[in-house]
Amino acid sequence: MLAVSTVVLAATALALVFFNAPIDADQGLSQKIFYIHVPIALTAYACFAWGAAKAFIHLWKRTPGADLESYTAIHQGVIFGALTLVTGSIWARISWGHWWSWSSNQLVTFLILFLFYSAYFMLRYSVEPGPARANMCAVYALFGVVLIPVSWLSIRIANDYIHPTVFTTDGPQMSGSMFLAFCVSWAALLCLAGTMYRVELAGKRLDSSLRELRELLA
Repeated sequence: MLAVSTVVLAATALALVFFNAPIDADQGLSQKIFYIHVPIALTAYACFAWGAAKAFIHLWKRTPGADLESYTAIHQGVIFGALTLVTGSIWARISWGHWWSWSSNQLVTFLILFLFYSAYFMLRYSVEPGPARANMCAVYALFGVVLIPVSWLSIRIANDYIHPTVFTTDGPQMSGSMFLAFCVSWAALLCLAGTMYRVELAGKRLDSSLRELRELLA
């Protein structure tokens, strides 16, 4: 059902973005990448936050499977984080004339967030499976979640050409058709992330069960 919702929402989002939302007066057609880049970034934040929440549950309640769920969510976050950097670089190339700017705080802070969670896998696979690894990874995931508001605030504070502040205390600074396209695009990407999360988690649970069965039969 979630996969079907993803397809329907994605098709609707594309139609709204290219046929309903107006062309930006300053950036022209290239501004359409906003409806892909920003929802992808927000989805990456959501995946990292979900991974941290599952890590907290593991440390607090020792819920079976919470560690694996945290790992899967962070993996999805890294995937969407990589897509955020790619689409952001494309937008920067079109708007600024070059692929990257180290003077842009928001680009650098998101890169730090992405690299931090990418290093999560180095930690995880450098320790033997067991309670110690699960606890270490959970603590690491919780530390990383602090970088999410830092990355978000850097965009709002900078307020530069490629990262305008479109959500203020007065509401979204865009027309109704643009906001609708943005919301549907984000919903589609959240459903996509949810679908990928479920598929990967099911595969990892099956792999874990098969590994335990092999150990029993050995």
